[in-house]
Amino acid sequence: MKKRRGFVLISLVAMFCFHLGSTYAQTTNGLGSNLGNIFTLSDAKTRSISPENFTGEKGKGGMAELGNGTGSHAARELGQGWKVSPSVKIAPGETFTLADIDDEGAIQHIWMTPTGNWRFSILRFYWDGEKEPSVEVPVGDFFGMGWGEYTPLNSLPITVNPGSAFNSYWPMPFRKNCRITMENIGTEEMYLYYQIDYTLTDVPDDAAYFHAQFRRSNPTEGALYTLVDGIKGKGHYVGTYMAWQVNNRGWWGEGEIKFFMDGDKKFPTIAGTGTEDYFLGSYNFENKRKREYENYSTPYAGLHQIIRPDGLYDSQQRFGLYRWHIQDPIRFDKDLKVTIQDLGWRSDHRYLQQKSDISSVVFWYQAEPHAKFPALPAKNELEVN
Repeated sequence: MKKRRGFVLISLVAMFCFHLGSTYAQTTNGLGSNLGNIFTLSDAKTRSISPENFTGEKGKGGMAELGNGTGSHAARELGQGWKVSPSVKIAPGETFTLADIDDEGAIQHIWMTPTGNWRFSILRFYWDGEKEPSVEVPVGDFFGMGWGEYTPLNSLPITVNPGSAFNSYWPMPFRKNCRITMENIGTEEMYLYYQIDYTLTDVPDDAAYFHAQFRRSNPTEGALYTLVDGIKGKGHYVGTYMAWQVNNRGWWGEGEIKFFMDGDKKFPTIAGTGTEDYFLGSYNFENKRKREYENYSTPYAGLHQIIRPDGLYDSQQRFGLYRWHIQDPIRFDKDLKVTIQDLGWRSDHRYLQQKSDISSVVFWYQAEPHAKFPALPAKNELEVN
């Protein structure tokens, strides 16, 4: 009996060690870094693409020579290695390739400071040689700045810092290739300072691909705004950003957000209780003491931007809101559609079907291939006016 108990004990210890080793092995690919595992060693290779190293190659940074970079004039007395190429210029109508990586790994961080009209600079991401982009979004909206005006945003996957520093920490795995482009659809040349930090490593079989899609309705029709429709495949929804202009008096956020998934027709699987509730606020986002909207920016949700009428040309109230489903991803097996009601109040305590100006970006992960995106709105329909 003692021998059997000893055998069982040894077996349990062996199983524990195997489980511990498996857990350790899962963290050594360099993905999913956090404070709890940051001490773990890895064979992953860190690389970075910027105007100082367009290919991200090892030992190839800061090699631009005078005459080949936007900092050539400032560095004329110092020469190579002294900030000769800190940025790129993108001409009107030009599409510039920010990154083209032929390897396996993941984007871990993106920083950029685009000049010009942020609605007229279009970001696109392509994974593993696909022809249709998995991300197609005006750069301002991708980083929660849909109104073209800077405001601080302090969340887990997106931060915007003074004076207009856009940062993304969304992890973006790829297995063969990653290509990122910026198109300038405006009429003026733009400057772009940027850095794309990534790791070269083995990507797990169950890693899905990052997607983001932009939409706008100005005004909404039938008081219903479609955030996304036609997602096909298996994946999970991870975030919503909305730029919302109110075109009527009074409180505007009574509408419910609804998630139709895996064959839902008339009624969804998930129906929220109100717009401010979905964005993890309450009671009209109102500071009762001050009798005004109160902004907030937290790791997973925020009303980070409030643009108040100025009594002259800025005549409407405008808001920027985000909700990240990081701790509570919305998982689907076959398809997904997301809508939100554009709903306020009229007299006698009745709901008002509004006609707001709403833009949005939705973020999700899914297995490829993805369904083709609807065409991006034309320049005049993108413009904030």
